Amino acid sequence: MGRAGTGTGGEAVAAVVAGPLLLLLLARPPPASAGYSGKSEVGLVSEHFSQAPQRLSFYSWYGSARLFRFRVPPDAVLLRWLLQVSRESGAACTDAEITVHFRSGAPPVINPLGTSFPDDTAVQPSFQVGVPLSTTPRSNASVNVSHPAPGDWFVAAHLPPSSQKIELKGLAPTCAYVFQPELLVTRVVEISIMEPDVPLPQTLLSHPSYLKVFVPDYTRELLLELRDCVSNGSLGCPVRLTVGPVTLPSNFQKVLTCTGAPWPCRLLLPSPPWDRWLQVTAESLVGPLGTVAFSAVAALTACRPRSVTIQPLLQSSQNQSFNASSGLLSPSPDHQDLGRSGRVDRSPFCLTNYPVTREDMDVVSVHFQPLDRVSVRVCSDTPSVMRLRLNTGMDSGGSLTISLRANKTEMRNETVVVACVNAASPFLGFNTSLNCTTAFFQGYPLSLSAWSRRANLIIPYPETDNWYLSLQLMCPENAEDCEQAVVHVETTLYLVPCLNDCGPYGQCLLLRRHSYLYASCSCKAGWRGWSCTDNSTAQTVAQQRAATLLLTLSNLMFLAPIAVSVRRFFLVEASVYAYTMFFSTFYHACDQPGEAVLCILSYDTLQYCDFLGSGAAIWVTILCMARLKTVLKYLDRRGMWNMLGPCLFAFVIMASMWAYRCGHRRQCYPTSWQRWAFYLLPGVSMASVGIAIYTSMMTSDNYYYTHSIWHILLAGSAALLLPPPDQPAEPWACSQKFPCHYQICKNDREELYAVT
Repeated sequence: MGRAGTGTGGEAVAAVVAGPLLLLLLARPPPASAGYSGKSEVGLVSEHFSQAPQRLSFYSWYGSARLFRFRVPPDAVLLRWLLQVSRESGAACTDAEITVHFRSGAPPVINPLGTSFPDDTAVQPSFQVGVPLSTTPRSNASVNVSHPAPGDWFVAAHLPPSSQKIELKGLAPTCAYVFQPELLVTRVVEISIMEPDVPLPQTLLSHPSYLKVFVPDYTRELLLELRDCVSNGSLGCPVRLTVGPVTLPSNFQKVLTCTGAPWPCRLLLPSPPWDRWLQVTAESLVGPLGTVAFSAVAALTACRPRSVTIQPLLQSSQNQSFNASSGLLSPSPDHQDLGRSGRVDRSPFCLTNYPVTREDMDVVSVHFQPLDRVSVRVCSDTPSVMRLRLNTGMDSGGSLTISLRANKTEMRNETVVVACVNAASPFLGFNTSLNCTTAFFQGYPLSLSAWSRRANLIIPYPETDNWYLSLQLMCPENAEDCEQAVVHVETTLYLVPCLNDCGPYGQCLLLRRHSYLYASCSCKAGWRGWSCTDNSTAQTVAQQRAATLLLTLSNLMFLAPIAVSVRRFFLVEASVYAYTMFFSTFYHACDQPGEAVLCILSYDTLQYCDFLGSGAAIWVTILCMARLKTVLKYLDRRGMWNMLGPCLFAFVIMASMWAYRCGHRRQCYPTSWQRWAFYLLPGVSMASVGIAIYTSMMTSDNYYYTHSIWHILLAGSAALLLPPPDQPAEPWACSQKFPCHYQICKNDREELYAVT
């Protein structure tokens, strides 16, 4: 007999919530208005975004969390999240704390169960807040984020981890917890544009000034400088610069305070994010009555990229179609685009571009490879850079897997290949540091050596952006050993929905929130973790086989009611029991995870036939006890009414017939005390114990044992509760013959109302 699951999710009716207010400030919110060059008022506009509420679930895997996706417009200076939580009123509703996770650029990577991640997985702790529901059924919370990064922001909410108890749908009391986030965005509509190397005069009053500068591709450094600073309220230059956006969970926003700093006040940003606007906020530190005047200057330093030529490849592959990342190709080594001005570094090349082909294979499934489909040449003079375009907005729901393998014959003991994986801009400073840190991103380091020629990296839910893989050859002992050395590195770059398809003990499921798709693993057999690789609570192969044998062989108990039914000429009942035994056996053989699995039909077909058989077996047993000739059936394969509805109806019919016979005979029915003592009472006791186990004692851990006991008790009670056979007689006597040799036969059996 099957295991009935409880449904989760679904849209809920919007609830107006009120209650205690939790205010979390991640950064200073800007004032309602801001100064623009000290003369005109900067305009700020507000926008409101909301999504339909969702019913929360107790956490058991990532699919239990409810995901919301918001789009933050450019030039936003403040986000205010309003988190509204409500619950039903009733005894089933208990105090709970709703956990809400935030992340910019991709869904948050969460781990409420404290499980382990696969080897070589880079994970950052998620930023989360708790919203308690205790004394009141409604609660509000608020989270403010100043200078947020534009683009996608994700919110995920869930209840505490589930108890793993298996409850029959409709029987156990439930409580609906509803969560709805709203987003208030304040953005600036009047902002000063900083041209490279062109001083921009600013005058600060009591309100900040908002500036922005565009950073094109191949920018090596960005230098921000304050010049000619004059203040009437204090000495020095009382100005604070806030540069860059706030991202969660990590935040690399730069803050420069010029009071007491060496003059002129400067901020150097190596490898700033390419091809985007960078926001700069200037605030006065002299108070509401003072003024500060200064000039802001942005200086961009471009590097000279050396591109691997692909013209011969294109000529030799005219019959093939490539989708190359054209952004990596430079028409010439000196091609730059820095706007009207900007400095071009005339030193040797700062990087070597390797064109990359992006091959979209399926949903959240992409293959990246060098355009010439061979390895990448790595040397010591400049980094070799590959751009991975994950900026479509639909690539953040999978896992980015990077595998590097160095040529064995080219790796010497004194050489090391170091690599960095970064978003927004590549890491280029291998000669000065190996920390893989760019202006606003902490990259992921990798290394290859003669002792370890392979390196792997897994990034779950990568941010929506251009990602860069930078490689360079290093000689820690003696740099001269690397001057002529070259190492070819083979790269395997994939975006996959789930790592290794969640392995043998998991299933990769594609989840959807409106038009956004993301993938997650659902684990079985006690395995846990992001990719079902945590075996701390896993079942051994012997335990899996024992569980399968218990759940399947326990159905052989149905041989007893089958034999009794055949002996007493209850052929319909015997057929139902045989049907139930067959499909229950093979359903549970197919319902097992891991290695002990056998599926003769599709899983859904076997499950439906098992649920149908379990309800029909109870139905025909009760109606057979009522001694009716016509059977009416009602069945819903899931939930409490799967068995309770038909069984209660059949029980009413049986009780009515027994009461009728008691009144008709003027004595208790059944009349034999032996029938009550040795058949009915033991059968009812076994059925009661079985129902109690089925409805209230099964959990995910003891399911294999308790459900096997349920099989045995159900089949045993059916064998005991079946009524005795009728008095011996010809069951189908033929009373009339036709000349055409056909016969009309009718049932001449008499109901003797005898139970022995």
